[in-house]
Amino acid sequence: MKKVPASKESRRGSVSNEGAPMPECPALFDPDPLTGGFVVTFPDLPEAITEGDTEREAIQNAADVVALCLAEYMKRKRDIPAPRKARGRNYRTVRLPALTEAKISLYMAMRQAGMRKADLARKLPCQKSEIDRLLNLTHSSRLDQIERALKALGKRLVLTLEDAA
Repeated sequence: MKKVPASKESRRGSVSNEGAPMPECPALFDPDPLTGGFVVTFPDLPEAITEGDTEREAIQNAADVVALCLAEYMKRKRDIPAPRKARGRNYRTVRLPALTEAKISLYMAMRQAGMRKADLARKLPCQKSEIDRLLNLTHSSRLDQIERALKALGKRLVLTLEDAA
């Protein structure tokens, strides 16, 4: 996994990534000659693998498995890998929803600051369970809550608009 050099150590002694979160992830779509579908693997997330009967289904399944894998990284307090460039004709870019990207950004900012959930809850002030929900990739948090948490970490959320590919 390609890692971005780290600048701070967390309280647990591990080093976190400084780079952008993984809003998009390169995925290798291997055509399956037996079924006509696709097997999807991820060079940055070796634990993740999925498939789909059509390219559209494989892309949707790929986004789901990337989110699940990153949620597990967060649960285990692991670094989020910086995405590599997708090279080759069978590579596609899998994009994550904006809210998921914001939650991953919050997680990475917390790791960079060496701040635990309880520390952030005290700083806001709020219950630790609220921070748990902000970091839960399947919970529909409000963007203003994530912005408030990022502000407490000395960060701000920036959105960009791009043409759809």
